[in-house]
Amino acid sequence: MKLQSDDPTPHNQVTGYGAGWIEVNGERHQGSMILVPDAPVVRWAADRFEELAVEHFEVLAQRQPEVVLIGTGARHRFPHPRLTEPLARLRIGVEVMDTQAACRTYNILMAEGRRVVAALISI
Repeated sequence: MKLQSDDPTPHNQVTGYGAGWIEVNGERHQGSMILVPDAPVVRWAADRFEELAVEHFEVLAQRQPEVVLIGTGARHRFPHPRLTEPLARLRIGVEVMDTQAACRTYNILMAEGRRVVAALISI
């Protein structure tokens, strides 16, 4: 699916997604990723929801965001609270949704100027 922005932005935005890939600023990326508005896309070591561990969330907490969006793949699933504890300890908001919804929500929050991090498991 292609996503179009009404106003161009210098920040990273999701411009499309499909099975096994997410497009950021017109560039296709394979696999899971960490996406922030103002830094290069980086690989997220969690390729599947079942692989999530505390370490995956500690990496997100280091970025000191206001809110973290967790895209759980094709299905909306909730990680165990012990996994997201590094974020809760720092009072960082966590929103969990399927990856397609997380991509769309990321674009909205990024456009609002929020300090958002999206951790996206490939669809």
